[in-house]
Amino acid sequence: VPPGLQLRVRSELRPAAAVPAVALVRVHELRIRLKAANADLPTVFNDAAFTIYAAKDEGIDWQSRNGTGAYIVEAFEPGIKSLLKRNPNYWRTDRGFADEVDLVSIADSTARTNALISGEVHAIDQVDLKTIDLVRQQAGVVVEQTSGPLHYTFPMLTDVAPFNDPNVRLALKHSIDRNDILEKILVGYGTIGNDTPIGPSYRYFASDLERNVYDPDRAKALLKKSGYENLSVDLSAADAAFEGAVDAAMLFSEHAKKSGITLNVIREPNDGYWDNVWLKKPFSACYWGGYPTESQMFAAGYAPGAAWNDTKWPHARFEELRISAAAEMDTVKRQQMYREMQEILRVDGGAIVVAFANNVMARSTRGDHGKLASNKGFDGDRIVE
Repeated sequence: VPPGLQLRVRSELRPAAAVPAVALVRVHELRIRLKAANADLPTVFNDAAFTIYAAKDEGIDWQSRNGTGAYIVEAFEPGIKSLLKRNPNYWRTDRGFADEVDLVSIADSTARTNALISGEVHAIDQVDLKTIDLVRQQAGVVVEQTSGPLHYTFPMLTDVAPFNDPNVRLALKHSIDRNDILEKILVGYGTIGNDTPIGPSYRYFASDLERNVYDPDRAKALLKKSGYENLSVDLSAADAAFEGAVDAAMLFSEHAKKSGITLNVIREPNDGYWDNVWLKKPFSACYWGGYPTESQMFAAGYAPGAAWNDTKWPHARFEELRISAAAEMDTVKRQQMYREMQEILRVDGGAIVVAFANNVMARSTRGDHGKLASNKGFDGDRIVE
């Protein structure tokens, strides 16, 4: 939107076939016709991933990577680096101050930390928590953290035995000592999970739910109910899933022994993990950066047919609630719906949500910022801006 103009958005539900998806009503007014009701539409527009690009043919010119933002892409090497130059026509004056920005991918945590300490880079995300005390001691370096929807999981494909048995899934949930993992892997930088992706940072977080705690005796009883005296399953992990994922899987394996469960930890290569392991191996390690709203999180990771549904978990009541809650404008009714959904996931869902991890970044004192956003790492994915 050019300076001096305002964009007013009004959403209306209409039959999808009756009207075009987006229609210009009058100058400077945009009417968006939704295929389904969405009570969170304003929040969706505020997501860092929701960007505006130039039109091209019948769609948008997304390959140029240049839109309405503060920077223009000068060079882009996927998975390696991006070079950005300030957009001289940027319409805001309160952000986007750098003339040039280098975004560099440094997968190795030690190399990433050394790049900051040596001055090669001015800020890094995903600080290695095992060495965080050493990073804090470095002159000219500041460590910062925010708590948001980032969470670490062990998803099970529920269309594959033995994970198609809800008692087996619940037994595994009671076979992991989350406090141990929070202390040893996250070094206290996070909070305990309860097998639902909705944590304390969410508006409709159900804080009153019963907790899935470490209880080997209960796990044994659940396994016996399913006909398993002893259970042996493979658990695939790589630190590509999250920093310390392999160590977390090894700790989980030790915890599970008391339940009569043998977890065979398979250390997978970091390269190709998301293509070859996640969504393919029956039991694996994963992380979710999370989404600003409950409806977005559930739509991305738990809706039937969603590309990132990593548990292949069907539940008719959950899906009914998911669709209804996304459209519900009454906050009290919505709270009740999301509470029931979280309870269903806690007991029956296919993902072990171990913990909500804080986003930890470190920066040089040569730069500064205002209040950090907590919905995602690196200032809500807006660090460049």
